Amino acid sequence: RAALAVIKGFRNGAVYGAKIRAPHALVMTFLFKSGSLKEKLKSIAQATYTHSRNLAFFVFTYKGLMALQAQLQGKKIPFHSFLAACIGGWLVFGENNPINSQIIMYLLSRILFGLSRLVVEKGYVPQPKQDPFPLVAALIWGTVLWLFEYHRETLQPSLQSSMTYLYDDSNVWHDVSDFLIYNKRTDSK
Repeated sequence: RAALAVIKGFRNGAVYGAKIRAPHALVMTFLFKSGSLKEKLKSIAQATYTHSRNLAFFVFTYKGLMALQAQLQGKKIPFHSFLAACIGGWLVFGENNPINSQIIMYLLSRILFGLSRLVVEKGYVPQPKQDPFPLVAALIWGTVLWLFEYHRETLQPSLQSSMTYLYDDSNVWHDVSDFLIYNKRTDSK
């Protein structure tokens, strides 16, 4: 049963990784990357393959280590999850590349929200009297735009591209066509 769960986890990781990455890669590639259609399609396929493969191997590793630990100790304990995920994270997501970096940042943001809720739920921090979300939103946007304006190189390349499009490219125009058709022209009139 555990072996079949590991195999099914591998399959689900591969499918989910492809379902998540393909549309994202498609949009981001056509919005921000230059090159031929063939180069763009190759980039989309490579990003999708990498995300799908990594997620499949991570789920396989995690579920396999969880089953092994439960077998060795005769039961499942909470630390097993942490240890199995640490090992899987190191082995599968330990290479610093754009796909892994984006996945880790995605997880980090969700972990911070989850831990915030957990410390309130456990009573380590009192329940806020007002919803803290507006303050969190303000601090996050304030910090990211400060970093973009004054320490741009510290931000992930895809975030830099998005922010350049939003905040720098909007400073450039020649005539009404820049508002309706073009973002930035590569040819000069």
